[in-house]
Amino acid sequence: MPGSGSQWIRCVTRSICMNYGKKAGHLGKFGSDMMFDGVYFGKKVMVTGHTGFKGTWLTSWLLKLGANVCGISKGIPTQPSMFEELKLDEKIEHHFCDIRNIEKLKKIVLDYKPDFLFHLAAQAIVSESYADPLTTISTNVMGTANILEILRELENDCTAIIITSDKCYENVEWPWGYKETDAVGGRDIYSGSKGAAEVIFHAYQQSFFKGKNNHIRLATGRAGNVIGGGDWAKDRIVVDCMTNWAKGKIVELRSPSATRPWQHVLEPLSGYLTLGASLYKNFEKLHGESFNFGPKAEQNRTVLELMADLSQSWHIDDKNKAYVVIDNVPFHEAGLLKLNCDKALFYMKWEANLSYKECVSMVGEWYYAFYHKKGNMNDLTMSQIEYYETLAKSRGLIWTK
Repeated sequence: MPGSGSQWIRCVTRSICMNYGKKAGHLGKFGSDMMFDGVYFGKKVMVTGHTGFKGTWLTSWLLKLGANVCGISKGIPTQPSMFEELKLDEKIEHHFCDIRNIEKLKKIVLDYKPDFLFHLAAQAIVSESYADPLTTISTNVMGTANILEILRELENDCTAIIITSDKCYENVEWPWGYKETDAVGGRDIYSGSKGAAEVIFHAYQQSFFKGKNNHIRLATGRAGNVIGGGDWAKDRIVVDCMTNWAKGKIVELRSPSATRPWQHVLEPLSGYLTLGASLYKNFEKLHGESFNFGPKAEQNRTVLELMADLSQSWHIDDKNKAYVVIDNVPFHEAGLLKLNCDKALFYMKWEANLSYKECVSMVGEWYYAFYHKKGNMNDLTMSQIEYYETLAKSRGLIWTK
């Protein structure tokens, strides 16, 4: 089993789920329809990129909130796949569609008539953006443009959250956090594609969705590196750790001094859901705006520190058996990059929930359970969402009220 922190989480989530299930009724033991002021309960919510890591967690949370979910993705991006492990294709309306195929995409969206749309579909791997820049650009830029173009034809009211990345900023590697008013840009193809997606978004909003009486509400969300159970994408340090340690292998560590504001995947997702609910209720102040969603400042850690803490969850006491440092990065990747989230705090009272230790414990618990066949992964995923909600409620976070 993972360390004491993870054992404690397991006990707490089990207790929470049993107790909450008695109150949730038709939502089952994991129901939480009143979070986010109950905005998503019974609504038709579309998620692009729903088979990916963040998309799977978001889909799971939306189901827990009582939403009816329709997902659009190009395919299953990894093996193993969290989406397949949780059997989400049996619980939602599920479509395979490349977001660059505007005609097929349009039919799905216009037929479904979503109340909410979360656009997460993207090519998000930096190394792949170097190997195939045109696919990255067409997916991240034209894919976003396709979504916006289709929204022009949607006749029903819809609140759409377009997800880009903290990499959309022109990163000059200064020590303070980037604000939404800072310049977008990018020194690599992936960053440039996300910066371009932001430019396209604001151009569409100003050109076609500017009026106060417009039935389409729009905003963008920007978040950085996220970690959490169920991620198996390439070039991810947590994925490298878990897959190698599960086989008893040592991890090759690149750029050990690189600093990232590590955050659990549920942190930005709580931001996206807060933004969607707030935009739905308060159109005039938030429409057309962009918002950063990042972790608490104390969660900035080097890759080396993260590696050491994750190894403890697998009872690897000798670091020489856990990882070896290599100094070979074959492509440029942005260094120090932090986000200033004051705007989200000011307009929506959103703030991060987890401590660094809570985040790492949840990550270790999920992967340990998966690789050691410790029960139903859908139940554990829902339990971790329940635990996250309960911590947030105990801390008085706005979206739990």
